[in-house]
Order: sequence, then C-alpha cells, then structure tokens
Amino acid sequence: MSSLADRPASTTHAVTNQSTPLEGHNVFESDRALVEALEREGGGWARERAQEVGAYAGSQTAIRLGFEANENPPRLRSHDRFGHRIDEVDFHPSYHELLAAAVGFGLHALPWRESSRPGAQVARAAMFASFSQAEAGVGCPISMTASVIPALRAQPELAADWEPLFTSLAYDGRAVPAGEKPGALCGMAMTEKQGGSDVRANTTVAVPLGASGPGEEYELTGHKWFCSAPMCDAFLVLAQTEAGLSCFLMPRFRPDGERNAIHLQRLKDKLGNRSNASSEIELRGAWARLVGEEGRGVPTIIEMVNHTRLDCVIGSAAAMRIGVSQAIHHAGRRAAFGRLLIDQPLMENVLADLAIESEATSVAMMRLARAYDEAAAGDPQAAELKRLATPVLKYWTCKRAPSHAAESLECLGGNGYVEESGIPRLYRESPLNGIWEGSGNVQCLDALRAMARSPASLEAFRAELGEAGGGDRRLDAAIAALDTELSDPVEIERRARRVIELMAVTLQGSLLVRFGDPAVADAFCASRLGDDGGR
Repeated sequence: MSSLADRPASTTHAVTNQSTPLEGHNVFESDRALVEALEREGGGWARERAQEVGAYAGSQTAIRLGFEANENPPRLRSHDRFGHRIDEVDFHPSYHELLAAAVGFGLHALPWRESSRPGAQVARAAMFASFSQAEAGVGCPISMTASVIPALRAQPELAADWEPLFTSLAYDGRAVPAGEKPGALCGMAMTEKQGGSDVRANTTVAVPLGASGPGEEYELTGHKWFCSAPMCDAFLVLAQTEAGLSCFLMPRFRPDGERNAIHLQRLKDKLGNRSNASSEIELRGAWARLVGEEGRGVPTIIEMVNHTRLDCVIGSAAAMRIGVSQAIHHAGRRAAFGRLLIDQPLMENVLADLAIESEATSVAMMRLARAYDEAAAGDPQAAELKRLATPVLKYWTCKRAPSHAAESLECLGGNGYVEESGIPRLYRESPLNGIWEGSGNVQCLDALRAMARSPASLEAFRAELGEAGGGDRRLDAAIAALDTELSDPVEIERRARRVIELMAVTLQGSLLVRFGDPAVADAFCASRLGDDGGR
C-alpha cells in the first residue's frame, strides 16, 4: 500500500464559472442614461470632466482605496501623550487620497467656480454620482463644503474670507489654522440629544463677546449629538441667542491660532459610512461668528440643508447604479443549470427591474439639479419646483435605495454576501441618505408644508408632470389619482407617505416618458404606475 508521500501531487479543484472584478471601466461613459441627461439638462460642456471622473471612479486604484478606507476606520485622539487636549481624528491615507481626488475634481465647488455657466449643478451631479461609486464616505465633507456657500453668503464679509478657501481645488488634511492652508473644508453641527431633527429644541447657548449682530463674535456653550466630518476646518452651527435660534460659523482654530474649544467626546460606531468620522462634541466657550440675523438660524442654514438634500438624491442614484452594475456584471459571467444567469427569464426580470429603478432615479436627480441651476439664475418657477421636488425626491429615492441594494446583493448569491464583493458595504451605506438631513417623515412633512405655504410650488410641480400629458395612459391615470389625493386635505398628514410616493413616481414616469428609452418608460409605467407593483 502506497503512502501519501508516494502519491502524485494534484489540485483539489479548478476555479471555473466565477465572475471577475468589476474594475477598469468608466462608470460615467457606461451609464447611457446619465450621459444623455448631462447633455439634455444643460451640462454637456462638462462631458470631458465627467469622463475623467468616471474613469477614476472605475479604476482599480480608486476601488482599492475605497476598500482600504473602510477597512481602516478613523480613530479619535482626544489628547496627546503629555495630556494636552488636541481633539484630532486620524484617517487612513487612502481616505485622504480619495478626498484629495474629489477636491481636485472640484466636486465640492464646481457650481460656485463655474457659476457663469448654465448647468453647473447638473455637471456636478453627474460627476458626484460617478465619483461616489468608488467610495461614498468622502461625500460627507464634499457635500457640506459645496452646500455651505449659499448660506455663508448671508454674511458677505465672512463669505469674502472663507469662500476662496472652500472653493479651492487644493486639499490639505493637516490640523492647522485655515489661513495656513491652500484650501479648506466645511461641516455642520445642528442636532442635539434632546431634539434630533427638531432643532428648535436645541439648548446650546451663544453669548456675544462684545457687540451683538450679524458678523459679530460670540461664545458657544453646549453640545452637538452628530457632528460629521469633525476634521473640517469650520462648521455651521445652530445655537440659541436672546432672539432665538441663530446660525454661526465656528472654525476649528481661534483667530489667535489656538485650538477652538470644540471637544470631541467620541466617534460614532456606525452601521455604514465607516471611512468617514461622525462625532459627538461639546462646546466649552467655542469662538464663532454670527451668520445672518439673530433668531433667523433656520432660514439661514436651510440653504445649506437644501443643497445637501440634493446630494442625498445624488448619493442614492450612485448607490443604485453600483448595485445594478455589479448584478449585471455577475449575471453575465455566472452560469447555473446550463445557462448564464443573465439569459434566464426570471433573473432577466430582476435585473431589468433594478435597471429601471436606477434609471428613473438618475433622470430625476438630473432634472432636480437643473431646477437648482435655473433657480439660481432667477427663474421663479424653477425655484418653486426645486422647493417641492427636493423633499419629494429625497424621500422616495432614499427610501428605495436599501431594498435596491438588497436585491442587487441577492443577484450575486453567497458571493454578494462576502465583504470582498463590496456589496455588503453598499447595503450598510444605503440607509444613510434616508436619515441624513431629515428622515422620511421629515421630508413628507416638509413637502406638505411647501405646498401649504406656497401653492405655486405645487403648480410648478404639476406643470412638470403635465409636460408628459397623453404620453402614457397609466401615467395619466396616476396623475389624476394624485390630483384626487391632493384635493382632499382631510388627514393628509396621515396619508403623507402615500401622497409623496405618488408625487415621486409620477415625476419619474413623466421624465422617462418624455426622455427615456420607450421600452424603459413602458416598463416603469407598467410596474410602478400600473397594477404589477414592481413585481
């Protein structure tokens, strides 16, 4: 009888019927709906820039950096080894590299650097949606920095000092005063333990250090329950003055170069978005300057909030595109029961449904971005459409993202449940945009508030739907059903989710009927507006 040592070496198995990594492709150029929307909505002049971003986001390098940044989350260093308070957050070099790339592409500043060109928000939306497919964690400081400019302009002298830094294409991650850096990033800190989205319940107090009023110096004492991206160079913060809730710009360093009294208590241990830091902070006499009038904090900061809500829609569109791309890539290379998955009718239906949802979200995202461009150019109807469509689309697209991610994961089977696929990271990330800048109920109530306070916003929204009138009988019927829902004010708050969902899907349907592939529009109307319910 031969021993094991005498037996010839042999492999236990050969690796066959496995997919390949989805990398080395241009995530922008491969997205036909996004390419068409960039041209249609007025951002065609930025196509080469979008191609550059798309090539980077789909590269092996960017994908590797995204994995590394999430596998090595940030760490808080509250004190140095001698006991001095430093309140610094250490990030993995991969996070810094990704953030530097995003800043270099101008994703935090393009609408303000290119404000003379129509379609700047549209161009940024296409580029940001493409970049986010490499890694979403850097999107937080990028989004807040891009969104702070309209709010900051309420105080021109502060804008004059900070806007050049916030729109610079140079990234500097050092913890030094902003004046010593070629560029800066901005965050915000609004919510507190006792109130959450109800910011009027905030208890942080602001006391003037001398004269009070716009642009003056104040001292802030209190806490913030969520302060995302605490390594930013400055933050918009809400605090109570004698006149009520007010908005302040609070830098990390005081004018004398000393660290501001912003004490990081801990970093949140989050479900997803793990490459980025979110913190709890205490303000122990932190130096800040008032932005706008005392007591007008919410109207001042809401300009920043609205732009970050647009970015939540962009983030959801990016997440859906990741999911459907990974699912189709896998199904085209994996066989079962004698056929490729992509050739099997039931899987074909699933993939088609994922693609329809993704395309509907992308076209709505780009149309919303155009409304921001047109509103900034002085179009009153666009301003009304933007006011209502923002919470409507923020609610629905963010609500759809987690189920879309789960279905995409299932297409990969067990391989999709493994961290190396990247889909678990997508799945954990997917609920975030639905929570950030107001959860689903907050968005629904905001949409109802917009219609009640400004009937012109509903008129603008309804006019947008009407552009597709007669294009599809199911869409026409859904719009009629929406009119019926909106005509009945009785207990509309209880029905708000149903109403806002119907507003969102009719808007998506209207856009697809007008601008989408006829087969996509037909499938959307059949599954979302007909009787099939997407199944």
